[in-house]
Amino acid sequence: MKIKITGDTICDLSPELIKKYNIGIMPVHISLGDKDFEDSATITQDEFYSFLKDSDVMPKTAAYNPFEISEFWQNQLQSDGGYDAIIHFTISKKLSAINQNCVTASKEFKDKVFVIDSKSLSTGIGLQMLYACDLIEQGLDAKQIYTLVKERVDKVQASFVLDKLTYLHKGGRCSAVTLFAASALGIKPIIVLNDGEMKVGKKLMGKFEKSVDAYVDYILQNYSDIDTKRCFITHTPIDDEIVQKIREKIKDKFDEIIETSAGCTVGTHCGPNTIGILYYQK
Repeated sequence: MKIKITGDTICDLSPELIKKYNIGIMPVHISLGDKDFEDSATITQDEFYSFLKDSDVMPKTAAYNPFEISEFWQNQLQSDGGYDAIIHFTISKKLSAINQNCVTASKEFKDKVFVIDSKSLSTGIGLQMLYACDLIEQGLDAKQIYTLVKERVDKVQASFVLDKLTYLHKGGRCSAVTLFAASALGIKPIIVLNDGEMKVGKKLMGKFEKSVDAYVDYILQNYSDIDTKRCFITHTPIDDEIVQKIREKIKDKFDEIIETSAGCTVGTHCGPNTIGILYYQK
């Protein structure tokens, strides 16, 4: 059985990983003022973050519709000599209409398209996609892979620490009072995905670099039942020294550590100086 793994640009997998695992990627719509783009197709990450830095206009992301994803799946099924099935991964249905649009579109494909609500975002989705690729290599069929991946959805530890709440506020995800208090006290919030929703895990205080160090300690202590196979370090534009300190701190805990850049969706809501470690728990 020939199976194709697909998702969209929210998964934050690097071009190298996408090529290595032959993953199909659907662009998410990005609006920058009065101009519309397709993430990583008609706008690069560098162009996006340059706009974010230089403009007061808040970028907006938009879900692709059922027709668009249906057309994408048709093309994927016919690519590379043809596929028997697709397993498609989406951002948590509690964070976007994307999942529901995909479920609606999948009804046209009967047993050829399986949609998984990752209950996550960024490389919390990417982890699950690579796990599915591992299962394909083991020779499992699409229904078996779908079942096994869904059984581990709640085992994904996905979290980030933010330097500022400015972008969450602009996107309507925190109040002006919360923003003012956080700015006045120098609070660096840890955002944790819990049952598909973004919640504050802990509020750190002080300089960002020290807060990042405390964030890693907090996550490893509170999500200590680690599956050591792989871990992602995923970030928006940030000092490379901070990234390398995290890598050094966790290098003995994982067999594989993969660094990726967060794309337009995470960037829109979190802004620069956002970083997270993401991995499976046992």
